Amino acid sequence: MANIIEITDFASPELDVFARLTEGQLRARREPSKGVFIAESAKVIGHALDAGYQPLSLLMERRQIDGPARDIIARCGDVPVYTADRDLLAGLTGYQLTRGVLCAMRRPKLPGVEELCANARRVVVLEGIVDSTNIGAIFRSAAALSMDAVLVTPSCSDPLYRRAVRVSMGTVFQIPWTRIGEDASEWPQPGLERLRAMGFKTAAMALSDTAVSVEDPRLRGEEKLAIVLGTEGDGLAKSTIAHCDYTVCIPMSHGVDSLNVAAASAVAFWQLRAR
Repeated sequence: MANIIEITDFASPELDVFARLTEGQLRARREPSKGVFIAESAKVIGHALDAGYQPLSLLMERRQIDGPARDIIARCGDVPVYTADRDLLAGLTGYQLTRGVLCAMRRPKLPGVEELCANARRVVVLEGIVDSTNIGAIFRSAAALSMDAVLVTPSCSDPLYRRAVRVSMGTVFQIPWTRIGEDASEWPQPGLERLRAMGFKTAAMALSDTAVSVEDPRLRGEEKLAIVLGTEGDGLAKSTIAHCDYTVCIPMSHGVDSLNVAAASAVAFWQLRAR
């Protein structure tokens, strides 16, 4: 049975997860088993539930209870459902709720790199990408365009940040992912060596006079390929490029030198997907 709770006190500690804890505090890096993330919108929450994620509490506009969120409430059992009018919730969270529903969920235990990649042929590696919108868009493209897994380096933004989850449209729950290293000492060379030990050739997406085209048939012919994408401003670190097997670029026209990393990822994933 639904446990509907009308919000009467915005200072209630039960609402901290939605209103007062930072993304870093939600992540609980020192105690991963206590980590929480926020899923936003009934569709995204539904994808998380489909993937087996554990709901802890819900926050929603009152009109959602018997509306679009009705099925979500039923699937979440007896977890608390905090509710109020739209304007009051915006005052609590500091932003208008997208489609009126938030769900606090338990962070999963991430698999090891070798476990995740055991049967993969195409993996994506994200280095230093800090914009959550780009993270979400890359995950959506990776899921849609036949990538098998995503690996996130230590300098990369968290794929379970609220905006990244929302922009991904829940695909962050559909494509397997994990972290490749917990600190800077584990990337790039140690991480690239781990990939090489699993049989992957590595393709650094970067602007270079010596880069091969993303259309190069040698890339399509690789049995196992890791596509490495770099930060929004400077791209991949020189040391990362130096230790990759290929440097790869997307041919440009009209004097354009490059694409946004999220747009470039979609082009690369489509062209380099396993045949």
